[in-house]
Amino acid sequence: MIPDVPVTDDLLHALPKTDLHCHLDGSLRLRTMLELAEQQGIRLPADSEDGLAKSMKIGQRHGSLEEYLKGFDITLSVLQTEDSLYRAAYELASDAAAENCKLIEVRYAPVLHLQKGLKPTVVVEAVLEGLRAATRETGILAGVLVCGIRNMSPDTSLRLAELSVAYKNRGVLGFDLAGAEHGNPAKDHQDAFQLILNNNINCTVHAGEAYGPPSIAQALHYCGAHRIGHGVRLREDGDLLNYVNDHRIPIECCPSSNVQTGAVADMASHPFKFYLDFGIRVTINTDNRLITDTSVTKELSIVSRQFGLTANDIRNILVAGFKSAFLTFHDRAQLVRKAQNEMDEIIRQFADRNGVPKKSTAAKPEPSKPPVSKRVSGS
Repeated sequence: MIPDVPVTDDLLHALPKTDLHCHLDGSLRLRTMLELAEQQGIRLPADSEDGLAKSMKIGQRHGSLEEYLKGFDITLSVLQTEDSLYRAAYELASDAAAENCKLIEVRYAPVLHLQKGLKPTVVVEAVLEGLRAATRETGILAGVLVCGIRNMSPDTSLRLAELSVAYKNRGVLGFDLAGAEHGNPAKDHQDAFQLILNNNINCTVHAGEAYGPPSIAQALHYCGAHRIGHGVRLREDGDLLNYVNDHRIPIECCPSSNVQTGAVADMASHPFKFYLDFGIRVTINTDNRLITDTSVTKELSIVSRQFGLTANDIRNILVAGFKSAFLTFHDRAQLVRKAQNEMDEIIRQFADRNGVPKKSTAAKPEPSKPPVSKRVSGS
């Protein structure tokens, strides 16, 4: 039974959370960018935090996904050394832990960090070391999703898939396909995903953000995706929507980012609440903490105000995040139980603090669904 407490920013900050869709190169601290640029002799568009934020249009709406992605050219310019990658990863995981994220999956494309001669293995290890340092200090669980890039050659994606296989069980939790969606179909990268699936590695795909349901279908049926990144256009195909729901395929929602890239017209028209009410396993994520100017707490606050969510709704969303993590079943189940107990205790404390009557609403479990059938990629 969940007390009907007000959904405040304090409550959202206190609750245990996950961030399953977060790009390393989109989530630096502004101050860190300036310091790294000075250390490396790199000229940025501005020499102050305010100036840099304005030049990069931090937290602002962009004309398209492609325009939004231009900010990454600036962040990547300072992420070409071991030390910078270590620091960025450490600070990202530390920032997530500071808002009580218990788990963060950090995604990035090692191939984008080779401009100064680093080897892909060195890039992966630098990030993993930074995440491990944050874990030792804060207790947050942190792992990596290696990203292939849609607008790069399929051979490049295959090389990155091989890198993921090499680092399976060594900090790499899965594989992703990111980048400009329009005109760069996921099925072109099928060989990379076949290698991933053959090695029993988890995978997700950015799909249904800048292109329609066929992009999501490709992610599922050609690439064998276990989760869908963004997926805002899934609602346009009812049959595919039911397939995703029936198979409990999580959607990695990033609401503010979707508004800023033009994937949705405004927050009111975001399909998040429709997905939630329909029974889709929706999760809330940041996408890019710097470029979008957000945190998981902020995203939850925005959707809570926009759609009038209750404490019970928030609990269900957060539980979905823990259930969707790319962990082993037993590790995930243990994490879910621990998170649920912590959520219930925090909500009870907020209820007592606010004098909420004992009358409460039962936490609604997710609808029962048929067992997930095996999806064979490329057949």
